Amino acid sequence: MTRSISLILFLGLILCEQGFSQNFSSYQKFVPQNYSLKQALADSASEKKVYPEPKMVLRRSLIIPGWGQVTNKQAWKVPIVYGLLGGLTYYSIYLHKNYHDYRAAFYNLNPDTPDDNRFGPTPGYIPENANLNSLRETRNFYRNRRDLVYVFIGLSYALNAIDAYVFAHLRPFDVSDDLSMNAKVRPGVLAIGNAEPVPSISLSLNF
Repeated sequence: MTRSISLILFLGLILCEQGFSQNFSSYQKFVPQNYSLKQALADSASEKKVYPEPKMVLRRSLIIPGWGQVTNKQAWKVPIVYGLLGGLTYYSIYLHKNYHDYRAAFYNLNPDTPDDNRFGPTPGYIPENANLNSLRETRNFYRNRRDLVYVFIGLSYALNAIDAYVFAHLRPFDVSDDLSMNAKVRPGVLAIGNAEPVPSISLSLNF
């Protein structure tokens, strides 16, 4: 009795070993040789590092304009960002200077404002006999235009961050040339209830 039980256990172990070897050989067909658990973890970590985190890209764009575009591997956008910001900043400085000049001239040449040179001396290119209404309008024009340019600078700064953030979100999506769409138009006959059949056209889109 003991020998028969031992024989049965021995045969069971042989069958289990054969089944395990078959499963392992089939597993090896899909897993390359010398592929360890450490390497698998490293591969999964590298896949996560392919695309940067959108929040990180947003923070970088807010710290330094153009940094987010560099992180997204869109360095060609950096000259556009700095060209826009630089041009608007230079224009705002020009408007700010003219605003200060005409403000000083208006206060210095106005007899109702005895505190002359409150905003500095009158620039030499503004005549001493200039019309006060014209000086006031020119001063207000430069001030309003300067404030508007300040708004455009803020919008450009925000647009730089939004562009980098949105591209970081959309980058993982498949936009390769393999994407295609097939449209098929088929004539047919449509019958509703007891009404007479009428000709119809069906349109099917396959992505």
